[in-house]
Amino acid sequence: MFRKSKIEPVEKVKIVERYLAGEIGIRQAGKELGVDHHSIRNWISIYQYDGPTGLLNQPKNKSYSKDLKISAINDYLNGEGSLQDICTKYGIRSHRQLSDWIKVYNSGGILKTSTGGAYMKKAKNTTLDERLKIVTDCLANDKNYGAMALKYDCSYQQVRNWVIRYEKMGQAGLEDRRGHKTTVKKSQRTGKEGPLSLIHRLAEYEAIQKLIRWT
Repeated sequence: MFRKSKIEPVEKVKIVERYLAGEIGIRQAGKELGVDHHSIRNWISIYQYDGPTGLLNQPKNKSYSKDLKISAINDYLNGEGSLQDICTKYGIRSHRQLSDWIKVYNSGGILKTSTGGAYMKKAKNTTLDERLKIVTDCLANDKNYGAMALKYDCSYQQVRNWVIRYEKMGQAGLEDRRGHKTTVKKSQRTGKEGPLSLIHRLAEYEAIQKLIRWT
C-alpha cells in the first residue's frame, strides 16, 4: 500500500538520479517511496525538462500557454509519442493533465489559457469536395473527430456534424444550404390540390374506367 505522507523534493531528485544512473527501476523506486510508478515517471519527465530545480522548486499551479497545449495535443493525436513522451517534450508536469486537455479538445470544449482567456477551434469555411474528403477520412479512422479536426485545421464540432449528416443523407447532407430558401408550392402549404393536379387525377380515373369496361 502506498504511503500518504508527502515526499520531499530532495527525495524525488535522489530517486530520479538513481533511476537515470541505472541503479533502480521505476517500479522499485515507487515501492521505496511508497508512490505509484506514474508519479515516478512524472518526476523523471520534469527532471529531464527542467533539471533538478524543476523538482526542488515546484510551483503549485503551473500555467501553460494556448500554443503549447495545442502543440502537445496535436503531437499526441498524430501519434508522435505516448502521453509521457509528450509531457517530457513540453515540460508538462503530469500526463493526467495532458490527458484532460485531449478529452476537452475532443469533446469540442474550451481550453483555458495561462492568461485567463479561452481557446476553441473556430469553424473553417470548406468546399463540398473538402467536406467529403474529411468525412471519408474520418469514417476510415473510426470516427476520430479530434484527430481529423487537427489534420484538416477545422473544429471538432464541424467534423462531427458533417459525419452525422453524411450518414443520414449521403453526399447531399454535406451541401451548403446557407442562403438558399426552400420554396414550397402553394398547394402544399394549403393542403389543397392545384388545377393541374386535379386534371391529371381525373384523366387517370377515366383511363381506369375504360380498362374496367374492356375487361
